[in-house]
Amino acid sequence: MKKLVLILIAMAYLPALAAGQVVEEIVTRVNGQIITRSEYERSKDQLRDDVKQQDPANADKLYAEREKDVLRDLVDQQLLLEKGKDLGITGDTELIKRLDQMRKDMKLGTLEELEKAATAQGISYEDFKQNLRNQIVTQKVIGEEVGSHLSIPKEEEQQFYDAHKSELEQPESIKLSEILIAPQKPAADKAAAGNAAPDSSATGGDTAKTQDAASDSAKRAADTAALAAAEAKANDVLKQIRAGASFEDVAKKFSDGPSAAQGGDLGAFKRGTLAKELEDRTFAMKSGDVTEVIRTKQGYVILKVTDHQMAGIPSMKDVEPKLQDALYMQKLQPALRAYLTKLREDAYIYYMPGYVDSGASPNQTGPIETATAKTTDSKKLKKKKKLGIL
Repeated sequence: MKKLVLILIAMAYLPALAAGQVVEEIVTRVNGQIITRSEYERSKDQLRDDVKQQDPANADKLYAEREKDVLRDLVDQQLLLEKGKDLGITGDTELIKRLDQMRKDMKLGTLEELEKAATAQGISYEDFKQNLRNQIVTQKVIGEEVGSHLSIPKEEEQQFYDAHKSELEQPESIKLSEILIAPQKPAADKAAAGNAAPDSSATGGDTAKTQDAASDSAKRAADTAALAAAEAKANDVLKQIRAGASFEDVAKKFSDGPSAAQGGDLGAFKRGTLAKELEDRTFAMKSGDVTEVIRTKQGYVILKVTDHQMAGIPSMKDVEPKLQDALYMQKLQPALRAYLTKLREDAYIYYMPGYVDSGASPNQTGPIETATAKTTDSKKLKKKKKLGIL
């Protein structure tokens, strides 16, 4: 029997070896899909990189704690991807949106440029897209199959708030958005910069000084005109906002600041982190208030206070979204684990000796050898003996 097994293994590998292909070691079979040794090792390498970035001082300890779950996570993903197929979730539309957002964030013109940028960094663009699609599909399955069934009663929110009040205490801070209108350099001024004054040795010192003075005067006049134009434009933009136009939409359309694509969002600021003039103005404002036009070194700016948090413990109403997110994640993990256990029990999973799935259920089954399969194997054995293979 041992001889038969060895011959069968050798025969199974012959076609691949003859074609010059690398034979992948299979670690686990999940229904009709496989997890290979190379996938398993890549996941462990990725885990090593992740823990080093998260906590370099305790990287070895964190890796040792999480390494046992690498195979579990790979099986989880395969089960969720199969469920995604059953539910008709492809992730194609969301994939295009996310790739396009990456393109915008990287300030690239087309998706082809994004592909070139990925390739230039040694990243397989097709593998990158597939990994991103897998993330989208698994997230959607979790949302539909698990997250949508979770409920967070008001009583639980109140209990969570009361238990974590001290952790919620915060200094006074504001969130700001901006619209920057920068003065534009006139085309005539740009052209003049290319026409430098003739050398004084050729034209005479007095003539050169006169030309330099005239050039400086023209530049100052041009700068003054550019500033005046920028101020007029900023006042017109502010007028649109006062009339009811969306600050975010106006920022995307007119702002010259780097935050324009994000609707002018600058993030949060604590007291002491802004220039005193801006701090005095903005910290005296309420959420939703918009400043007048302010002159800065970059040009003219309009600021909006999108949120103003006072120092101390915020009210439950002010932090309700955070409470809900925290409670959702708290409930999601055990619910997701129970869901994945059920998927395991409904699947056929086979593990190669030496590989352990920390999420395995005692009720799950591997492939079952049926009577038909036994009969077929018996016939194959007799045929091999007759042909003299054994």
